[in-house]
Amino acid sequence: MAPNTGYLGVTPPIATTGPSKMEETATEDLMKELRKQGNFESEEESKLRQEVLGIVHELVQEFVRKVSLKAGMSEQAAKMAGGKIFTFGSYRLGVHGPGSDIDTLCVVPRHVTYTDFFETFEPMLKEMKGATEVAGVPEAYVPIITANIRGIPIDFLCASLNRPDIPDDLGLEDNKILAGLDERTVRSLGGSIRFLQIIGYGLTTIRFAFLGSRVTNDILRLVPNQDVFRDSLRCIKLWAQRRAIYSNVNGFLGGVAWAMLVARICQLYPNLNAAAIVHRFFIIMLQWKWPQPILLQQIEEEVKELDFSKRMNFRVWNPRLYPTDRNHLMPIITPSYPSMCSTHNVTRSTMSVMKDEFMRGSQIVEQIMFRRAEWSELFAKHDFFQKYRYYLQIIASSGKAEDQLKWSGTVESRLRQLVMKLEFVDQLEVAHPFIKGFEQKHYCLDDAEVRAVAQGDVSPVIEKRKEEDMKDTPGVSEVFTTTFYIGMKVADKKAGTSGPRKLDISYPTAEFTKQVKQWEQYHEETHGIVVRHIKSCALPDHVFEGGVRPVVIKSLKRSKSSIKGTKGKDNDLPNKKFKLSDPNGVALQANGTPTPAAVLTPASMNGGQYTPISPPVITAAAISVSTAAPVTNTVAAGLQSLATIPTSNPTISSASDPKIASPPAARLPNGENLSVATGV
Repeated sequence: MAPNTGYLGVTPPIATTGPSKMEETATEDLMKELRKQGNFESEEESKLRQEVLGIVHELVQEFVRKVSLKAGMSEQAAKMAGGKIFTFGSYRLGVHGPGSDIDTLCVVPRHVTYTDFFETFEPMLKEMKGATEVAGVPEAYVPIITANIRGIPIDFLCASLNRPDIPDDLGLEDNKILAGLDERTVRSLGGSIRFLQIIGYGLTTIRFAFLGSRVTNDILRLVPNQDVFRDSLRCIKLWAQRRAIYSNVNGFLGGVAWAMLVARICQLYPNLNAAAIVHRFFIIMLQWKWPQPILLQQIEEEVKELDFSKRMNFRVWNPRLYPTDRNHLMPIITPSYPSMCSTHNVTRSTMSVMKDEFMRGSQIVEQIMFRRAEWSELFAKHDFFQKYRYYLQIIASSGKAEDQLKWSGTVESRLRQLVMKLEFVDQLEVAHPFIKGFEQKHYCLDDAEVRAVAQGDVSPVIEKRKEEDMKDTPGVSEVFTTTFYIGMKVADKKAGTSGPRKLDISYPTAEFTKQVKQWEQYHEETHGIVVRHIKSCALPDHVFEGGVRPVVIKSLKRSKSSIKGTKGKDNDLPNKKFKLSDPNGVALQANGTPTPAAVLTPASMNGGQYTPISPPVITAAAISVSTAAPVTNTVAAGLQSLATIPTSNPTISSASDPKIASPPAARLPNGENLSVATGV
């Protein structure tokens, strides 16, 4: 443990003064705005959560009893084996809002395994009255089961402790509880699923899952004023969600990481109120010298209290020892043993996006403090779908709702790898992933419609079809799709260069599709994956607020004669006279668009089946450089793809950003010195 220094944190506070009158007024306004924004749940929902958690606790104990009996234990011993749940994340921190999920850790004795968790507990959840959308992901970085119980979404993790029973009074605070655990369990006890990268099994797997309850408990222990911390965190959490930077799996920060950032600012200003903390949060995060880590307390290298024979050899974050730790761009380190980086998913692109948002936030809050702007302006919705000219559209599809939950989750968990590969593409400055996928269900009447939907080409006729309209129609096929987006910012054209430029994204997209197809449960007959680039003008209406496309300022069109391959035609498709086929004899469709690696066909859709169609080779000659038509980029074994797009990237004005005069460079008020907190 860190020595008693008289203050919380790894450095002295920057200031110990209280809030000014201006900051008190700003805090009152902030709390009014948070209530206006619906940031607090009703008393009825709060009671429902408690009831649901009580039901879940009983279900976990019944689960342990069943497994114990199967293992040959007596009825009495099986009942005494116990089982307990612990909450963590936003709910445990007390900053959850209406509709928020509950991160729940199921702690079980050593004879209950992860196989039991998915083969026994998951079916029990599915049979439970009021439970819907139950889906297990056993191959995740931290194995997880998601469910919705009486309208409350819950993420279940499991930790099997090295003891014969789990008594009701068991706590997770003592480091000795880690003795004898494997890595997967330590991860379950350690981290909210929101800051875990879903990748696959491994010995490192368990470390995050053990610390979840421990981390949230330590955060609350390490802040000087829990009420101020909660109010400040509610503000930052809402801001991050509205600005679409609240998602660990996509390379931004998850709930625990945002909480640790706010907690650190609270440590540096122990006597300030929420508005003052938020004000300084943006300035300090903007000026922080990354990759200098954020720490809430000194890192424990090992647990001294245990006998040598019982000491755990868990890996603790240490960039001096581990090259992978040195690669972390924005390290925010968990306070509980074994300390680890909660932000290992951050990429160069997502870090750039967050820095831009810190700048925007600092400018707005500076104006708010002087009553020149409102808190609502800080929470203005993101402009992701107006920000870029070019986007990658990643479409995961299948024929069953339950199957689609797992398949789309698997695809989403691999998107970060695609982003990182795109960052190496010449002339591509930023690959900005959106934080969620768009789920749709379509009803198709024939093979052509099924194929079109799987590729993202949904006609208005298909879009309008509803389930009630199709009940008596024979041969209808259901197609479930989840579509993800990555915005692409292209570098400005260098002075003195001329002629069109090309962006080759074939390798990153080929590697991505290959990687997602390595999923254990992937079947070419039942799962579709399509990657294609589209222009902003081709984005579907449903990605915009209320399904209404905002008005944007159009840039001047480039002279057609300067764009290679268009031949001066005002046609988005390749020249119709150009006929293509791949070396394997698979021809492109009539419009020059290739088929995906696996597409749905009505004949095989009964039972959610696909009929695979081999993809063709896409060559540069097949794609008009000026085309706004989507280019499917799917790859089968041994086939190479090439997608080429023009690289001009005009700025599109955002209607969501408030019109704020540029303030002076962000600086801490009252002559406060950030070097006190950083040591540099």
